[in-house]
Amino acid sequence: MTFPRRLASLPVIGGLLSMAPIRGRVAMLVAAAIATYALLAVSGPNSPLASLEERLGTLGWTLAPETNAESRIVIVAIDEQSIDEVGPWPWPRETMAELTRAIDAAGAQLQIHDIVYADAKDGDAQLAAALSNSRGAVISQVPVLDINQAPGLAPEIIRAGQMMGSLAGIQCAEGAGLMSTASFLAPHAGFNAVAKGHIAPVINGDGSISKQPALVCVDGQAYPALALSVLLEATGAGIDMEGVNSAKIVANSSPMGAAQTLTLDSYPGLAVPLDADGNLRISYRRAPESYLTISAADILFGRAGTELLDKAWVLVGATAFGLGDVVPTPYSGATPGVELQARILGSLLDVAVPYAPNSAAAIQVFIAGLFALALLAMASRMTGRLGTLLLPSAAFALPLLSLVLHAQALRSADVWLGWMPSAIYAVITSGLLFVLEQARTRSQRDRVFNNLASYLPSEVAEEIAYSLPSSNVVAERRDFTLVSADLRNFSTFSEARTPEESAAVLHFFFQKAAEIIEAHGGKVHEYKGDSLLALWDTQSAEAALNALNAAQKMVAEIDHISLSANTPYGLEPLALGVGIEQGAALIGSIGPAHRRTHTLLGDTVTIALRIQEMTAQLAQPILLGERAARQLDAELLQSQGSYLLQGLTIPHVLFAPQPDEGKLASLTESLGDFASGEGGQPRLKVLAGGRRS
Repeated sequence: MTFPRRLASLPVIGGLLSMAPIRGRVAMLVAAAIATYALLAVSGPNSPLASLEERLGTLGWTLAPETNAESRIVIVAIDEQSIDEVGPWPWPRETMAELTRAIDAAGAQLQIHDIVYADAKDGDAQLAAALSNSRGAVISQVPVLDINQAPGLAPEIIRAGQMMGSLAGIQCAEGAGLMSTASFLAPHAGFNAVAKGHIAPVINGDGSISKQPALVCVDGQAYPALALSVLLEATGAGIDMEGVNSAKIVANSSPMGAAQTLTLDSYPGLAVPLDADGNLRISYRRAPESYLTISAADILFGRAGTELLDKAWVLVGATAFGLGDVVPTPYSGATPGVELQARILGSLLDVAVPYAPNSAAAIQVFIAGLFALALLAMASRMTGRLGTLLLPSAAFALPLLSLVLHAQALRSADVWLGWMPSAIYAVITSGLLFVLEQARTRSQRDRVFNNLASYLPSEVAEEIAYSLPSSNVVAERRDFTLVSADLRNFSTFSEARTPEESAAVLHFFFQKAAEIIEAHGGKVHEYKGDSLLALWDTQSAEAALNALNAAQKMVAEIDHISLSANTPYGLEPLALGVGIEQGAALIGSIGPAHRRTHTLLGDTVTIALRIQEMTAQLAQPILLGERAARQLDAELLQSQGSYLLQGLTIPHVLFAPQPDEGKLASLTESLGDFASGEGGQPRLKVLAGGRRS
């Protein structure tokens, strides 16, 4: 329990604790908002937080994905079976031409090659002819994006082949909201008659892919993604010369709209939502098994399955693990890249491209505000053991709720709200409020304990403060050295004085006596009326000597009080009587659970009290019982005889400290001076009156 106590001692926490509770909590909310903003500001798009948001953010799709077959798009896979039967990859261009003709003969409406034919090879003419003579074909080119290269290294310029198929109407100037590069891998000039689209992905920090640029600028020209080129080819507006097809990118100001929208003049009704960098988000709504896949070997050798290609759009690409065209996705750590193209194409056909709305940040702030109100309510109810669990539970429940809200929006409306900002805020706020409330609780408990300890011994106060009340006797038998001290004649004094003056005298007595007793290793057990009972937790000679020294110092400083300058005016001298004894006693708590009392019981207590009462009769300010006297040197004490103490049946021998010879000599001299005038002459005066014999 030292951690909250240490926190409470920090200046910042101490300052918050000095505020009204609501102000301290609001200050924590503001601090959490600043910390959240700072954390998100220093975390880039490839940070672990961004990766975590992407991975868990797709749960809205992956927990219950669509599993019905996507019959519009069929994947012809260059898989392990095909490599075993046809030969190692890359295959001869003649083989690819044969595969292209077989797909077309099977009735495919359009075939898309997720393959870059960059190097000139034998058979290129046959492949180019097969593609051109098919019902429709689109092949791939790759702009090499600088953001996908190793950080800290200068981008290497790579230019192979010839980029083709740019769109008119798109501005590639700086600040246009599109990615640009000077590097690319493209088919050589022999394929210029075939439509092309790029397959450059945006790679996240963990290697996964969640976005693809809709357009990439190379040498001032905007080149569309493969899926967009497929749509253009399907409309009959194939890209067979530069800048023929026109597109437009418009910035949106609608709160629930995407940052930008892409439209194609030749594809009316299609509005592709893009982010501020011109990227479209890949949908993972469909399960991987919903995409129909046929081995390329089955197509080449005319085996079963070709009927699935009739009127379908066919994606040709590598799926064999050893070919390197695999990426991690929410479904698998090794998903073939061709599947991503199928996902993009399917979401475009369904007009269901996911996007982040312009108001996503504002929605996150709103959700965080609701969390703040909930956490404020929880913090104000942090009482009892159940209450202490509220804020720690909220640190888990609220981020989960933020994720659930994001998943619901994604699943129902393909809206990517994001969930990490509000989740981080909930965690930080819960933690800060928990620390504050724990420190406040600790501060309050310490205050209660300190107040309680001012009425009871510290160990008793601690036991009461940190244990549940009981209706049983909770006590133990221990050895003690007891000191009972009483202000004699206080009742007479208080009878003639105001309560304020009486209280001042008692306050001085208790304060001075406690100071002396504690300085000698004892502790005050209780104050009762005009007396007190102090104890030492042992029956040793050291404890007896400490008790005697404390008693003598109290008598020296308190007995015959004329006190100090702060003493009430006209105060009559008051005498002090002290009784000391050792022995066993029962110490603990008794009484019903709702009204306990701490007590010290036993004949040792009774004897100490009765010895103190005998000080007035024997005219001794300090008396000791037999047990305490046996612990001390006999030369320090003087026997006062055996007495039957009030209420007891066994006589007790009492002892008083030996008088200080120096003080006696001084007192004798004072009395001599008082009784005689200067030169030794008596200073006597005859008073009138008196009784005559």
